[in-house]
Amino acid sequence: MKRASLILIGIFLLAVIASGCIGGNEVKDTGTKESIAPSSEQTELKKSTLKIFHAGSLSEPLKDVSEAFREYAKTLGYDVEIQAEASGSVMAVRKVTDLGKKADIIALADYTLIPQLLVPNYTDFYVLFATNEIVIAFTDRSKYADEINSNNWYEILAREDVSFGFSDPNQDPCGYRSVMVMKLADIYYGKPIFETLVERNTNIYAEGNHIVAPKEIQIKTDKVIIRPKETDLTGLVESGSLDYYFIYKSVAMQHGLKFVELPKEINLKDFTLADYYGQVSITLGSTGKTIKAKPIVYGVTVLKDAPNKELALEYLKFLLSERGKEIFEKNYQDFIWPPVGFGNIPEEIKDEVKVEG
Repeated sequence: MKRASLILIGIFLLAVIASGCIGGNEVKDTGTKESIAPSSEQTELKKSTLKIFHAGSLSEPLKDVSEAFREYAKTLGYDVEIQAEASGSVMAVRKVTDLGKKADIIALADYTLIPQLLVPNYTDFYVLFATNEIVIAFTDRSKYADEINSNNWYEILAREDVSFGFSDPNQDPCGYRSVMVMKLADIYYGKPIFETLVERNTNIYAEGNHIVAPKEIQIKTDKVIIRPKETDLTGLVESGSLDYYFIYKSVAMQHGLKFVELPKEINLKDFTLADYYGQVSITLGSTGKTIKAKPIVYGVTVLKDAPNKELALEYLKFLLSERGKEIFEKNYQDFIWPPVGFGNIPEEIKDEVKVEG
């Protein structure tokens, strides 16, 4: 009997010890979960994607804006993947209007493309936010690099052994601006510069001060190279395959290229010369639209059917803020301050823009 009692007591003690051990582990595990779980829940970010179609000349500043925004978005609870597609601005618009592609944001080198081609079907507002100017960029390897200047650039480009390039006017504002610069040069210098540089080498032609860019651009000589967007020519100049090209000043500076600054009467930078620039116009075969030469102003909008509209407006607000201005200026691109908005400006960005209409 005593032996049986001792056995029962032993079994009871083992059960208590086992229960105590398991209980101890459970308390420890629970304590760990209670200390970690809330923190994990607080740092869990919502994965989202933003799609941006933008002008090639905006590649560098928008890359930096996007990196900074991704960090900022974490404070809003988002882990954002930003998919940016660079192209000529006309092509960026046509991706939406002709090809039916979806995007959240469109940022263009010529703001007038937004009211002309996107309003009212695809968006009902736009913001003017940056400026630029046309220069002629080159390297030390470019022929006559030690001779070219603001007074003789057209003579250097006309030499038989010199090659130069510009982007496709039908796809890219830098392209149609470049040929308009050469027509403005006719007026400013009083010489047939457009005929010598453009008409002799391509099928782009002028009737007085009006330029016509056929839908299919043809090159008549090996003197000129044309690419879909202006930044496509940068590598050719850097490699020495191309001597000179017409490009935005910001892009030339971002790539450490030498460049010739053109007179203010033809570089499309001076807002006081808008009427003077407007003497020249171009009709694009790609859209059938006629565009007057004007000071260079960039525009941006969020599309009506943006897949991630709420976050897209947060991105736009960030871009238009002092932080965005700072990033653009570090990339050598002048920022309009404050940015100027037109149309049905969303409440989310009203504090960042001057509303004009």
